[in-house]
Amino acid sequence: MGINSERDIEANMQIGPTDIGMVRIFIEAGDIEIPMDFDPEEAEEIAEEIRAAAQAARSLSD
Repeated sequence: MGINSERDIEANMQIGPTDIGMVRIFIEAGDIEIPMDFDPEEAEEIAEEIRAAAQAARSLSD
């Protein structure tokens, strides 16, 4: 499975701070739960990557 492979899977994603100062991305799909914790600096790097990907995707659809 690659970044361009489409899947027909429904999932829920939640993002928020934890009580110990981490940023958690929590993915739930069916019986699977994936909690991913990042320190704030890592979370900001991920946010920058998401923004860059959104900009690249937007330029492909223009």
